This record gives sequence, structure tokens and C-alpha cells, in this order.
Amino acid sequence: MVAPELVVLDVNETLSDLEPLRQRFADVGAPEHLLDTWFAGTLRDGFALAASGSARPFPEVGAAVLTGLLTRVDGLALPVQDAVADVLEGVQELQVHPDVPSGLRVLADAGVRVVTLTNGSLPQSATLLERAGVDGLVERRLSVDDAGRWKPHPDAYRYAADFCGVALERCAMVAVHPWDPTRRRGGRHDDRLDRPARHAVAAGVRLPRGDRSDARRGRTRSARNYAGPRS
Repeated sequence: MVAPELVVLDVNETLSDLEPLRQRFADVGAPEHLLDTWFAGTLRDGFALAASGSARPFPEVGAAVLTGLLTRVDGLALPVQDAVADVLEGVQELQVHPDVPSGLRVLADAGVRVVTLTNGSLPQSATLLERAGVDGLVERRLSVDDAGRWKPHPDAYRYAADFCGVALERCAMVAVHPWDPTRRRGGRHDDRLDRPARHAVAAGVRLPRGDRSDARRGRTRSARNYAGPRS
């Protein structure tokens, strides 16, 4: 298989660690497990909008879903809208997973072009990478806001490929979500990563030159072998 010209990285959960948001939920008096319900619900509504031919920004969709969830929580420590603002403020303070900097350096050392494509906001992606000191390893930060459709709609991936001037089949989509790499149309390099893994964001990418053994030690499970979520 020919090495990809461009690696397109998902951001939410793939690069960013959402776990600290559990404490945000707890601090406003909500169960920590609502983090999972909220994130899944936000994706659900974003996907539904894409399927209907429309889109709204992630912060707007996320705030609406979170408001609905927190309204049903008894004993909140704050008024609902204040609690929503407090939890969402935590999104701006997230850190990358520990393996991200080394994985990006593996790709950079191999001369692979790297961009991010997020269902979230560009400012949040920028802050996340800058805080980790790896923003210089990412060529462009892209958002589905400019594509007009959330991932996994094919338009989102075509937008990233067209913006970067690379044929879609020469792009590799790397994400922790099974729906992201498996739904991109026309690509041949996609990988779903599993943690823990060394250099996880680079582990499943076929590198164009040099010794790939260091990245392969953190091997991901390829999307083409993905058989459904594990319990």
C-alpha cells in the first residue's frame, strides 16, 4: 500500500482527554457518568443534523443537549444555565492524551503532512495543541463548520482533502471513534486507534520512509478489521 500524503486527525477524544470533565459534572452536582451521555447525545444530534442536510456549531449543540440533561438532575449546585456554562468552560481547559506529542513527532520526522478535522470549534483545537506545545507539528486546523456537515458525512472528509489539495484516496483518517475512519468514502489508509498505545496517533499510519518500528510498537487496530465496539 502506498503511504498517505496527508494524515487527518480527529480531535475530540482522539487528541483531547475528556476525562477531567467528569469532575466538572460532579462540581455542579451532577453524576460524573453524565459526561458519556452528554457527549454521545451531542454527537447524535450533530449526526442527525448532517443527515437532514444541515449543521449547527458543536458548542451550540452541546449546550442544548447539556441543558436538557441537567434540567432533569435534582440537587444541582448551580442554576442550570450556570452549570452548563461551568461544564463547557472545562472543554477549553482539556489536555491532549500523553501519547499525542510523541505520535505527532513520529509523523513529522517521517515527513507526513498532518491536519486536524474536528466536529468541534477551531479555537478549542488551537488552544489544545498550543497548550501541549505541538501546534507547530500540525499544518492546518480544520473544522466541519466550514464543510457544512459534521463527520461522518462524506462532505466533511472531502472538504479536508480538497482544502489541502490532496486526493481523498491519498488521505489517512485517524480517530478513536469507529464511525470516523469507517465512514470516510474513498480512502484506503484509515485507522481506528485504541489506547493505551505508544505514539498512538501514528501507530496505524503507513510511513513513507525510515524505520517504522518505533511507531508500530504502539500498533492500532485498523478500521478495516474493526468488527464492532468492544464491551
